[in-house]
Amino acid sequence: GEEPLTYIHGNQEIVLGLESALEGMQAGETKEVTVPPERAYGVIDAAEFREVEMSALPEGARQVGSRLRGRDEEGNIVHLRVAQVKDGTVVIDFNHPLAGKTLFFEVRVVDVRQGPTQ
Repeated sequence: GEEPLTYIHGNQEIVLGLESALEGMQAGETKEVTVPPERAYGVIDAAEFREVEMSALPEGARQVGSRLRGRDEEGNIVHLRVAQVKDGTVVIDFNHPLAGKTLFFEVRVVDVRQGPTQ
């Protein structure tokens, strides 16, 4: 029920596994695609879990499963999840929310447009 997703093939605008599966498809074709974590948002990286002082979080977010949004050193938006609450500290998961997940897509190609040739 939503508008079709438009992307430029080869520009890494969608996950690698999906982009690879769409290679060569034509308008009107359909396909079911399963993308493992390694070709989507990656496996869960233990190095992306960091322990911080509980006071660094808003009071309402100091529980397992709370989701937060912040900025990294370069100013990019990052999504965080409270993975564990300890005595005075919390463990924050900086992995992408879909890391470690296998993704399933039902794809129908609506249109294929050729870009300018060089």
